[in-house]
Amino acid sequence: MAGIPKSTTAGTTLALSLALTAYPAPDWSAALILRGVQSIDLVSQPDGKLHTFTAAADVTATWKPGDYWYSLRVTDGAEVHEVETGTLTVDPDLAAVSEFDGRTHAERTLQAIEAVIEGRASKDQDSYRINNRELRRTPISQLLKLRDIYRQEVRRARAAKRGKDTLGRQVLARFGHV
Repeated sequence: MAGIPKSTTAGTTLALSLALTAYPAPDWSAALILRGVQSIDLVSQPDGKLHTFTAAADVTATWKPGDYWYSLRVTDGAEVHEVETGTLTVDPDLAAVSEFDGRTHAERTLQAIEAVIEGRASKDQDSYRINNRELRRTPISQLLKLRDIYRQEVRRARAAKRGKDTLGRQVLARFGHV
């Protein structure tokens, strides 16, 4: 891997120095091509044998938040090689927005499911009909199953953010002679 980060934040300075030993600067130049919510192209500047990409904070402030697919390419003027591909997320600049919901899909969905369950506590019918129109509610048993699934997903994501094991409970074992 060349060292492209998994994410960056709009409105902050992006500075990357990449050592591409098979394609050293200044004999080779590098380009970072981002495609997603918008098109972003960065060209490296040589710094000894390193390829340095920089984008000032006022430049990245114009980048739209979202997921981008990237291609890191090098050229010597005659040949072009793709060194690495992957995805990079541009996070929103919190200083530039007045409202922001940083919850994941699972967190938002869990909250919606729990709100439906709470609102359902006072309703005792699963369906009703008025003038040939029928409304069916999701059974409480299905809502409870969905809630458990999303709770587990949220728990796993939060544990992963903290660097914890996401596979389940810890099992201790001792090997050797007793």
